[in-house]
Amino acid sequence: MEFNEKLQELRKSRSLTQEELAEALFVSRTAISKWESGRGYPSLDSLKEISKFFSVSIDDLICSEEIISAAEDEKKDCMDKYISLICDTLDIFLALLLFLPVFGNGTDNPASVSLYAITGLSTWIKIVFTVLVSITILNGICGVIICHFEKPVWNRHRLVTGMVLSVSCAAVFILTRQPYAGIICLAILVVKGLLIGKGKSMI
Repeated sequence: MEFNEKLQELRKSRSLTQEELAEALFVSRTAISKWESGRGYPSLDSLKEISKFFSVSIDDLICSEEIISAAEDEKKDCMDKYISLICDTLDIFLALLLFLPVFGNGTDNPASVSLYAITGLSTWIKIVFTVLVSITILNGICGVIICHFEKPVWNRHRLVTGMVLSVSCAAVFILTRQPYAGIICLAILVVKGLLIGKGKSMI
C-alpha cells in the first residue's frame, strides 16, 4: 500500500476530515490533500508528526523509496525558497536607485544625481523610472511575504514577474541613456537568471 493510501486509511479510521487532520498536524488542508492524492510527500518533520499522531512507526507509513522521494521534494522546496528569497532581496535592493547618484540629469547638467533629484529630464520619464522601480520593490516585498506560505504556484508567478520587471527596468534605463542604472539592473537580471538556471539544473 502506498503512503497516500495509508494516510487516507489512518485519517478515516479516526473519522477525521482533511481539515481536522491538517489542524492536528499544523499544516494546511491543501498539504493533506496533496499527500493523499499522491502528488507529493510530507517533509521529514511532518512525517514524524504523522507517525506520532497516529502512533505508528515511520517505516509503517512510508517505504525507503518514498522516504528518498520525500527528502528530494524537501530539498527542492528548500532550494526554491532559497532562490526566491535571494531574487526578492535583489528586487528590494533596487530601492538604492531612489537614492544613489546613478542617473544623468540631462545634457545641460552632466553630474550624476539620484532618481529623486532629477531635474533635467522630462517629468514623464521621471514618472516612468519611479513607477518601474517602485513596482519592482513591491514585487520583492510581496515575494518575501509569499515565501512564508505553502503556495509554490504564487511564488513561481511572482518570480516570473520579477524577471519581467528586471528586463523592463534594464531596457528602459538603457533606451533613455541611463547607463549606470541600466548596468545595475542588468547585473541583477544576470544574477537572477543564473540562480533560476542553477535551481532548474538541480531538479
